[in-house]
Amino acid sequence: MHAMQYEITLPADYDMEIIRRRVATRGHLLDGFPGLGLKAYLTRERDDGSPVNQYAPLYLWNAPEGMNAFLWGPGFQGIVDDFGRPEVQHWTGLAYADGPSAAAPAHTAVRRRTPVPAQVPPADAVAGAVAETERLAGLDGVVCAALAVDPRHWELLQLTLWERGAPAGTFRDDGLPGAEAERYRVLHLSAPERAALRRGRHW
Repeated sequence: MHAMQYEITLPADYDMEIIRRRVATRGHLLDGFPGLGLKAYLTRERDDGSPVNQYAPLYLWNAPEGMNAFLWGPGFQGIVDDFGRPEVQHWTGLAYADGPSAAAPAHTAVRRRTPVPAQVPPADAVAGAVAETERLAGLDGVVCAALAVDPRHWELLQLTLWERGAPAGTFRDDGLPGAEAERYRVLHLSAPERAALRRGRHW
């Protein structure tokens, strides 16, 4: 599994209805894309209390061939044409699990990015994060949970999709400083090969 995301931060007075219309008219185009486990079309809006207006799609790929076909094809070029070329962040998959609401549509996503300090053994940080991802995947209302790592910058990425929203007290202190949790609306979920995403830890 490969996780990938690009963040398009928009002006404070940007009409986010433009993004909602974009997803409503184009989101289905990836509903059958080969190699794509899932794509969550995510937004944050200042009107909802976010510090920024942002369009930030997040992908879980089953195969690098699918990711490459998207990046070098017309889909990503459409993003470049409309918004300029964003930085594409990517992480190596560590774990994935369906939740109790796996069959329900996802309306909310929570992304946590956690730096791994130099003094923390990488294996310990990963083991703790995998255990936390498994715990989250068992909570009521969770559609799915995924964990990935960027070993260049030593950053863990945790994504949970929720049928509604994450209740207060959902996230525990995992002992790693600097974890950031951002909440997003899920405007659409393309999941042509979600069933093929490897369950459990990925090694």
